[in-house]
Amino acid sequence: MQQLIVDLHIHSRYSRATSRDMDIEGLYKWGKIKGINIIGTGDFTHPAWFKELREKLEPAEYGLFKLKDKYSKKIDSELPSSVKDNLLRFILTVEISNIYKKNDRVRKVHNLLIAPNFETVSEINSRLGRIGNIKSDGRPILGLDSKELLKISLESNPENFFIPAHIWTPWFSMFGSKSGFDSIEEAFEELTPEIKAIETGLSSDPFMNWRLDQLKNITIVSNSDAHSPRKLGREANIIESKVDYREIIGAVRANDKRFIGTIEFYPEEGKYHVDGHSKCGFYCDAEKTRKLKGLCPKCGKPLVIGVDYRVNEIADQKYDYKPQKHKTVEYIIPLAEMIAEAKGVKSANSKSVQEEHEKMILKLGDEFSILRSVLAKEIKGAGFELISEGIDRMRQGQVTRIPGYDGIYGIIKVFDKNARKQGSAQAGLGI
Repeated sequence: MQQLIVDLHIHSRYSRATSRDMDIEGLYKWGKIKGINIIGTGDFTHPAWFKELREKLEPAEYGLFKLKDKYSKKIDSELPSSVKDNLLRFILTVEISNIYKKNDRVRKVHNLLIAPNFETVSEINSRLGRIGNIKSDGRPILGLDSKELLKISLESNPENFFIPAHIWTPWFSMFGSKSGFDSIEEAFEELTPEIKAIETGLSSDPFMNWRLDQLKNITIVSNSDAHSPRKLGREANIIESKVDYREIIGAVRANDKRFIGTIEFYPEEGKYHVDGHSKCGFYCDAEKTRKLKGLCPKCGKPLVIGVDYRVNEIADQKYDYKPQKHKTVEYIIPLAEMIAEAKGVKSANSKSVQEEHEKMILKLGDEFSILRSVLAKEIKGAGFELISEGIDRMRQGQVTRIPGYDGIYGIIKVFDKNARKQGSAQAGLGI
C-alpha cells in the first residue's frame, strides 16, 4: 500500500489544440517532474497513438504499463536525481465527445473511458470505428448516446470504468448549461447505477458537487485534462492502494477509505466558473445574471452561463453546504504560476520562470512534494524565500481570487505588490 497521485484524464498530441510535446516521452518526463504516479494515456481510440502506445509501453503491474527501458533510460539520465526514481505508470484512457439528440434536445457530453489492457481497447476501437470516425482526432466525436457508450464499455470488459467528464462545463458535459441534463438518470436511464464516479472539471470543486443529493454516494474525481505536459496534475486524485489497476479503479468505484480525496485548482481559476461575455470583458455572479435576465449589459447578447450558476440551478443544498464527513480536498496553485507572480512576469512559460522552476525541482524534489509537503522553512532555506511565503499562504487558503468566465481563465494571487517588490531583490528568485 502506498499513497499514489493519479491523473486519469489527459490528451495526446493527436487531439486538437494540444502540444506536440504530448508524446509518451513527454508525459513520462513531466509526470516525474510533477510527482504523478499514475497517468492516463488519453486518446487510445486514435490509431496512430494506439500504435505508439503498443510500441513504447509494456505491461507492469496488472492493468498498468511502464515505458520500455530503451526509451526511459535516456529520459531518466537527463532528469534531476531528485525525481528520476519516482514511480510512474500509465493506464489506458480516452475521452469521447458524444453529440446526439435526446428528449428533443441536442446533447453534447464528454465521457472518460478507462480500460485494463490493449485487447479490450482493440475491441472498443473496433466497435466505435463502425459508429463514427475515430481517426481524425484523439478525442473522437461520435453521434452516439452516452448511455450506449456506457453499454459498449460494460460489454467490452466489466473491468472497464466509465466517468462522465468535467460534468459542469457549459458546452460539453452531462450537466452543462448549453446542452446537458438535469440528472444522471435523465442521461443514463436504467444504467444510472453504473455511474460510480464523476469528474469535477477545473471550474468546480468537490464541495460544489456535494450540494447535489444525486452525487452524495458517487466518487468525486478530479483530473488535469492536460493538453500540454506542463499542465499535468493541475488537478489529480490521491489514492492509497497497491500499484494495481483493480486496486486503483476499485478505490474510485467503491469510494472507500482507499480513495483519500482530490487535489484541486481553486475553482475560480477555471475558465467557466462564473457567467460572462469574453468579447465585452464582462463577468458577474449568478445573482447579477438573474437581474440582467441573462444578457450582457454591454452588447445585449446572452451571457455564457457558468458553472457556479448552473450548480445553483440544480443543487439541493445551500451555497455554503459542507458534508459532516468528506474526502480530503487540497487546493494548489501550479508552481510555475506562483513563480511567475513572485517575479511579476505575465507568463508562467517564460524562460526565467522555467529556469527557477528547474532550480526548485533540483533542490527540493518533485512539484507535488514542494506544493504539498516540503516544509516552508526548507523551501526558504534552499534560497526561495518569497516562494516559501507564497506556498505557506496557498496552504492556508490565503489567496485573492479573480474568477474565470466564458473561456478566460481566472487568476489566483498569493502576493501583494509590496511582497513582489521585496522579492525582486532576492537572489533566490533569480531576477
